[in-house]
Amino acid sequence: MGNCIEWYDFGVFGFMPAILGQVFFNASSTSEGALATFAVLAITFIVRPFGSFVFGPLGDKIGRQKVLALTIILMSGSTFIIGLLPSYATIGPAAAVLLILLRTIQGFSAGGEYGGAATFIAEYAPARRRGFWGSWLEFGTLVGFAMGAGFVTIFTVALGDEAMREWGWRLPFLIAGPLGIIGLYLRNKLEDTPLFQEIEKKNQVEKSPLKALLKKHWTSILHLIGIVVMLNVADYIVITYLETYLKDVVGFSGHAPLLIILATIALMLILIVPIGILSDKIGRKPILIASCASFLVLPIPAFSLMGAAADDQNGWQLALGVLMIAVPLVLILAVLAATLPAMFPTQERYGGFSIGYSVSTAAFGGTASYIIGSLVKSTGDNLWPAYYLMGAAAIAAIPILLLPETAGVSLRRIVSSRIIRRRKPEPATPGGASELPAS
Repeated sequence: MGNCIEWYDFGVFGFMPAILGQVFFNASSTSEGALATFAVLAITFIVRPFGSFVFGPLGDKIGRQKVLALTIILMSGSTFIIGLLPSYATIGPAAAVLLILLRTIQGFSAGGEYGGAATFIAEYAPARRRGFWGSWLEFGTLVGFAMGAGFVTIFTVALGDEAMREWGWRLPFLIAGPLGIIGLYLRNKLEDTPLFQEIEKKNQVEKSPLKALLKKHWTSILHLIGIVVMLNVADYIVITYLETYLKDVVGFSGHAPLLIILATIALMLILIVPIGILSDKIGRKPILIASCASFLVLPIPAFSLMGAAADDQNGWQLALGVLMIAVPLVLILAVLAATLPAMFPTQERYGGFSIGYSVSTAAFGGTASYIIGSLVKSTGDNLWPAYYLMGAAAIAAIPILLLPETAGVSLRRIVSSRIIRRRKPEPATPGGASELPAS
């Protein structure tokens, strides 16, 4: 639910960037408004690693549940308040300042959200079904984004462009309030994970998790950053940039780009859990390697096809081009939450995941839309999204190949980036709490 709220916000921003640019920055054109909105997204991502350095180690010290309850309040609250802000026409540049402030709070809290949610699910899941349960986290990502984009679409069709610019843009943001209340209620009903409760009872909680993490696991953080580069670039191209690219760059008219992207997300929702189940059977690495190889080969044909589709206004060609990017993306999305928590031991898992993920997201994900949009505009080359994505895949290839296979391995056997091996497999018991600890 928390991941859903985080990505609901991105869906709203990603599907009305021109309107928000005009409302808060008084942009004179749709392209200028979109770039201003993407700049806000990029700027606020700068604070995300700071949030991870605070919330990640805090989650390793006081528990996962308490921190996750706090992050969902901050995320949903800041998104809700954006819907109440006055516009540039009312208070001038102060409107942009207030928007950036609230996005900063949202970004800061998001620094502790994804890593904590993935850690929480992984530590509850039985070792042999961690891929299945972990895939539901990214299911929440796609649902949240689809909800954000869907509400923007519904309100735009129902109210019209003029009403959306005047006041309708507020409605999608205000919906985040009730979503946050539901999420907070659910999180307050949860106990902390069995693995964290276990190290608490044994007095094995680190007194200074951040110091221990940076001293013992910095190589794992670097590997995680490298893997997440590919995910983030692909994710943010599809989620926050692709609709703008198709309409404003290659010139696809009407609602076809939006509808095709929403249909593609629906297909990804259908595929993501079965792929998670498959990873429990064949391992995470084969799926990650397939995703990486696809992103090295397919982006140029995919974006070339999208451009050709725009010339003829051919929806089927466009759908095929989008699918060529979306299918490799869903491969990595399905296994990510099962793979990355297994790179760190329980005492530093929340912090290690959150810091590595947030640093990579800030550097390569949140900036992707703005950098790619600027490169396309300055060079006139519409294939820059493809080049950028292929470069990200080349970076990710090395840590993916170095990654040990952890499918079916208990998280209790993860010590200092290594796996404690046993001759006999652990019993398949329902829930992480009942698995036997390492000797």
